[in-house]
Amino acid sequence: MRKSRYGNLDSIRAGSAGRHQFARWRQERLQKLMNKEYQECVPNVAPDLSFLQHNRREPTITWIGHSTFLIQMGGLNIVTDPVWARRMALQKRLAPPGIELSDMPSVDVVLVSHSHYDHLHFGSLRRLKGPKRLFVPSGLSRKLELRGFREVQEMTWWEDTSFHGVKFSFVPAQHWTRRNPWDMNNSHWGGWVLEIYGGPTIYFAGDSGYFRGFAEIGRRFEIDVALMPIGAYDPEWFMAAQHVSPEEALKAYLDLGAEYFVPMHYGAFKLSDDTPKQALMRLEAERSRLGIPRDKLFLLHHGETMRFTQSHVTDNEAKDGLDS
Repeated sequence: MRKSRYGNLDSIRAGSAGRHQFARWRQERLQKLMNKEYQECVPNVAPDLSFLQHNRREPTITWIGHSTFLIQMGGLNIVTDPVWARRMALQKRLAPPGIELSDMPSVDVVLVSHSHYDHLHFGSLRRLKGPKRLFVPSGLSRKLELRGFREVQEMTWWEDTSFHGVKFSFVPAQHWTRRNPWDMNNSHWGGWVLEIYGGPTIYFAGDSGYFRGFAEIGRRFEIDVALMPIGAYDPEWFMAAQHVSPEEALKAYLDLGAEYFVPMHYGAFKLSDDTPKQALMRLEAERSRLGIPRDKLFLLHHGETMRFTQSHVTDNEAKDGLDS
């Protein structure tokens, strides 16, 4: 029986580069590897573990690193794209996770955007404490069940489910997926919108190129915080279909109509030719050009927590994500 395969809106092809494109990228990359900025990373701050391990009332967002967050809302501990791995292929992690696995509170829900290795690490998922109900894209549950995970629910684009008062909606992205040579696009990809009555609405984009779906998501949801990728965009001739640039991330944020912007997907792993410093410099330049107030961007450090009181952000100020 032929396995199902998934695609993007408008039949956009991502992840389909040929050998000549890979060869060109490799040659260009060798010329950049000596750049000292490659070794720079997002600083870590000591997380407030006592608060996070006991908090079941206040909505919070804590950045673990890359696309991994601990989100607390509705009394739930929610983890996005669980990756605590110290290496990604041959690349050593640039900075330790913001919260170590051993220090994580009991996890109730795990949201997976897609199956790429930098967004789903089975070892990390297995070691997370707690009941761990998994919400995943369609086509991915079998891989998880074969590894012993039983509480797995697949979802398709625009499908939603509620758990303990929190509504989880799976929304489109423009990307692709593969974990081995034989499973190209055999599971889907997307982002997640988290809603709760009387609390913030949080959009986690996962991984995506810029596409018209951002505007549609903005029409369907009133988003308070957008967690948006800004890294792994260079070279843009190669990456644009699958990864937004910092400028495109801000364009998507405006399409979404979100109140606050939190950048992610940079500073933990060296996945492409851009550096954390370059991504943040471009983000700041575009923010200034567009006239977006600085206090709308929250550049979290690894381990730092964004807190809410009556749907207003507290205990954080927009700042440089890298030491100058």
